[in-house]
Amino acid sequence: MPKMRYIAMKTDDIRTNLATEQYLMNSGKLEPPFMLFYIEKPCIIVGRNQNTLEEINQKYCQEHNITITRRLSGGGAMYQDLGNMCFSFVVQADKQKFGDFKSLVKPVVDALHEMGATEAEVTGRNDIVIDGKKFSGNAMYSRNGKTFSHGTLMFDVNTDSVADALNVPKDKIESKGIKSVRSRVTNIKPYLKPEYQELDTYQFRDELIKKIWGVATIEEAKAYEYELTAEDQAGIAEIEQKLYKNWDWVYGKSPEFSVQKRKHFDGGTIDARFQVEEGKIKELKIYGDFFGPGDVTELEDALRGQEYTPDKMIAVLTKIDLGKYFVGIAQEDVIDLLAYQH
Repeated sequence: MPKMRYIAMKTDDIRTNLATEQYLMNSGKLEPPFMLFYIEKPCIIVGRNQNTLEEINQKYCQEHNITITRRLSGGGAMYQDLGNMCFSFVVQADKQKFGDFKSLVKPVVDALHEMGATEAEVTGRNDIVIDGKKFSGNAMYSRNGKTFSHGTLMFDVNTDSVADALNVPKDKIESKGIKSVRSRVTNIKPYLKPEYQELDTYQFRDELIKKIWGVATIEEAKAYEYELTAEDQAGIAEIEQKLYKNWDWVYGKSPEFSVQKRKHFDGGTIDARFQVEEGKIKELKIYGDFFGPGDVTELEDALRGQEYTPDKMIAVLTKIDLGKYFVGIAQEDVIDLLAYQH
């Protein structure tokens, strides 16, 4: 039986869970090796080196209350919802070759084999696949002598939402950010034995814990569970505010990039070119064959320096009479073009 401890997270907020990972990795309160399990409401986690706005369908995410955050590890953007179970391993760095996902996730793969998904295998750089389709992506980072590997398990995820939330509109975004590689994905649930078909994600997590720890009941497994203390929770909350809920970390860390937004209206064509640095509009030039008595450079000046987010741009644009610059084009159409990605 493994001697390692585990935590089954009580919150479904990705930001709290990532902060918990980081806290436990750095605080020394729990000695490696240990595992974390967590299940989250809809969210997207972008990789450390990615351009956040290049990875997400921002309008869709806003309309569907999808939380966006950035993690410390590299790799691509991941969508998660309550049908997805995440797991993390923390081990001593000197006992784990960096990038060797196969040996690290072996206990999870073995448990899935036992539950009926006998064809599940680690493939490529960091994926677990079945029938040629990916159901788990993994990322890794090392700090302070510890290696942290976190992965996803698509158990019963809404795969339509995966496509919609990560289906970035076709703005011409040019960036030095590392783009996610889109993969064919599937849920693991259909591949499990019949007795596991009625499980929800939380019950699936408990079954995995039982298999990994080699016990018959989740009550037996709880002997190895670590409960967060009030001191732990205070430290976690501090990290959450500093990073995972911090706009500068989530968006401002995106590499410098440029966006072109162009659309033809009956009143003329608007072609807006944004230069964005550290998440803010550094430069903006609006071209087109539109008419209006106002000088469009006034509009450019009003947006320059603002955060490149729909909320901030809409707040500015709604205070301006856009009809001065774009005669025959509805105010809401101009705002929709400039504030959102399409």
